[in-house]
Amino acid sequence: MARPKPETFDKQRVVADNRRARFDYHVEDTYEAGLALQGTEVKALRAGEASIKESYAEVRDGQVWLINSNIPEYSHGNRLNHEPRRPRKLLLHEREIERLFGAVERKGMTLVPLSVYFNKTGRAKVELALAKGKQAHDKRQTIKDRDWQRDKARLMRERG
Repeated sequence: MARPKPETFDKQRVVADNRRARFDYHVEDTYEAGLALQGTEVKALRAGEASIKESYAEVRDGQVWLINSNIPEYSHGNRLNHEPRRPRKLLLHEREIERLFGAVERKGMTLVPLSVYFNKTGRAKVELALAKGKQAHDKRQTIKDRDWQRDKARLMRERG
């Protein structure tokens, strides 16, 4: 019997956040994936240095890879330092990988990382979203809704 998954992920300390992803994509489903990292990459992440703004994930040969994420070289690393923009393997269950592969192939969806964080056990995790791209009119509607919510909150504060 499968263990029930928690509704939200236990994010202890967020290292990198992709705020633009929720504006550019309709997020359908989110997954928590582990990251296969080298030693200096972990140290650079613990120092709070990472960027996932232009990154995406793809399923290749039955594995999920995080492409174009930037973890800069560790400042105190030596000649064994890592390459900053190398593809990094994401650790997911086989059934989750098959589900992601099917959605990407059949439905034309995209795998977008939303955040990189350390959980309560100290392991680096990626919040991965299965998303569909928004069109220009959807983005304009999102801006209108956000502005209206802000104005509504301001009006409520003034009156009440």
